[in-house]
Order: sequence, then C-alpha cells, then structure tokens
Amino acid sequence: MSKQKGFTLIELLVVLGIIAILAAIVIIAVNPARQFAISRNTVREANVNTILSASWQYAIANQGNLPASITETAGEICKTGATSCAGLVDLSVLTENGKYIVKIPEDPKGSTGEGAGYFIQKMANGRLKVTAPNAELETTIEVQN
Repeated sequence: MSKQKGFTLIELLVVLGIIAILAAIVIIAVNPARQFAISRNTVREANVNTILSASWQYAIANQGNLPASITETAGEICKTGATSCAGLVDLSVLTENGKYIVKIPEDPKGSTGEGAGYFIQKMANGRLKVTAPNAELETTIEVQN
C-alpha cells in the first residue's frame, strides 16, 4: 500500500489566501505613496535650505546686498537655463561659475513653465523666506533666516 505525499488543492488555496491577506496588510501598513511623499518633502526641505544658504552666501560676498531680484513680494524662482524669467525671481547670479550653487533646485514633482516651484521673499525684518508650496503632506514647507 503506497501513500501519496503532497498537498490537496484546498490546502494550497487556503495557504495562498492567507499569504495574499498578509501581503495586503503589509502593503497597507507600509503605504508606499505616503513614503514617496515624505521622501519628496525631504528633498523640498533640502532644496529650500540650499536656496536660502546660497542667497546668504551671495549677500556675505557682496557687502550684505541680496540678489537684486529678491523683493518684499513673494515670487517664484526662475529655473536654471530658462529661456525667459519674465515675472519670476531671477537668481542666476547664484549659479554664475557655480560659485554659490551649481543650479537652482527644482521641485521633485516637476514644475510648470520656467519656474522652479519655489518662492522667495525678503521680509520686512531683513530676513529671507523661501517656501515650497507643492509640499504634499503639509500645506507648505517654509524656512526663514
């Protein structure tokens, strides 16, 4: 008398069902969309700090004068290599010869037109405010210095 060894079809289906349920729970718990959003926001924070630091480095090298295009009205920063910066804040002085930064950072999800997706403004108290309005998990990312 020989016994057949193996699993029945029902046993295999039950195990596959349990694995599918566990996989769904793990995917929901990890939430990749949220993880990607957190990652992009981290890049935005770094970009905002890069723009802010480069602007202050420029001011230090130029007797405290910020780039002339930064005004008390918030304006979107022009991309590096844009064909026209009309209506945008032109910070190309920061990228000349890579002295302060190599290029103006752009929003990780991209931007429309010639803008980089970041806004800069000179505050009344002499500080600079750089914002990333496309932040995904918060309303905006904003740094003042």
